[in-house]
Amino acid sequence: MTFTTGRAPGALPLVGHGLRLLRRPVGFLASLPAHGDLVEVRLGPRPAYVPCHPRLLNQVLTDDRTFDKGGPLMEKAREVAGNDLLTCPHRDHRPLRRLVQPAFKKTDLGQYGEVMEQEITALVESWSPDRVVDTFAELSRVGVRIIARALFGADLDLATADGLHRAFKAFSAQVGVRMFVPDLLQALPVPVNRRYRQSIHDLHTIVDQIIADSQGGLLSVLAGADKDHAEIRDEVIGLLGAGTETTAVGVTWALHLLTRHPQVQDRLRREVDTVLNGRSPRFADLPTLPYTANVITEALRLHPPIWLSTRATTAPVEVAGTRLPIGATILYSPAVVHRRADVFDRPDTFEPDRWSPGRGLTVPRGAFVPFGGGARKCLGDEFAMAEATLTLAGIVGRLRIEPSTGSDLRPAPLAGINHPRKLMLRTRHRDPS
Repeated sequence: MTFTTGRAPGALPLVGHGLRLLRRPVGFLASLPAHGDLVEVRLGPRPAYVPCHPRLLNQVLTDDRTFDKGGPLMEKAREVAGNDLLTCPHRDHRPLRRLVQPAFKKTDLGQYGEVMEQEITALVESWSPDRVVDTFAELSRVGVRIIARALFGADLDLATADGLHRAFKAFSAQVGVRMFVPDLLQALPVPVNRRYRQSIHDLHTIVDQIIADSQGGLLSVLAGADKDHAEIRDEVIGLLGAGTETTAVGVTWALHLLTRHPQVQDRLRREVDTVLNGRSPRFADLPTLPYTANVITEALRLHPPIWLSTRATTAPVEVAGTRLPIGATILYSPAVVHRRADVFDRPDTFEPDRWSPGRGLTVPRGAFVPFGGGARKCLGDEFAMAEATLTLAGIVGRLRIEPSTGSDLRPAPLAGINHPRKLMLRTRHRDPS
């Protein structure tokens, strides 16, 4: 196959495509395939190369030795997470993954089911009918409680869970933007820099307390591997962040899409009512909730939580016939491939049924990557899908969700997580149909 290359139009002096990424990040990225299979963009003055064809993206994701974790976004992420499983270079990745992987064995996921069931039930019961909820914030709090209890044996109170959500959100809101800000300006004692440093300090403080209060679990594994406190904290931050914010984003967007598509919400409710018959969802129910899982999958396709990441080449390499030097920045985004019309029919339409086995959808490698791919694919993808599916089933089984005033659906500009700035939903009472 012959690939095409191109350059994205509209780069400005000094800031490159920074303003377009700030104003319409997902829309800008989704427009890049029109300019080629490998498209050059500008991150400030520096070039970056965006793989827009699934085969090229698969090349980047599966060859993590050549396309190593690096580039401007990873450099900023390491300011808070250090050298953890998500941000570490190739040379450190295999030992860390082997250390953490047993906690996510498929055969052991069921042991986390009780934690998910308890926390999801408590969440739904707190969403009393005719209440307006700040969706992403509340889902983040329950998500962090689930991951903390399941992996670390830490039972967080709501204040601690809320503090973690605020710290993650404050860091995420600035991490992408700081790719375009010179280091000299980032060091100035101005309010925006002070808030950024405070968010990192708050995150470290809360996680230190979680470590002190934890009872066994994965924390014992990390401590037994001769990791010092800073290394353990880095891993806990990475796992808490990956295991809470991304799942919360998926369910948040799914709920928003359900309010826009009442026929989908009605069909989802029929499946949930048939399976649950008014009770809370259980981990064992997952195989009988296929349409609920399809709704989550389609939400992840349209609104991938991790919408942007960077890697750096460690050797000269050819991509789409273009010779890239050592140290070239690769910018990749699921948003670039998730809406390709040559893979997904009516790609901008919310159609959960496209994932039904009878539809015959064939997704090439590299065309659907909400959890990444290759050796660095998210370890907790099945954990996240289980939690998201049960959360959505629990909410829809008890309540009808409607839009409310006060929402701002624009993504936070260049935030590390693709969540709406605010999604306010009203909960209504419903009787089982």
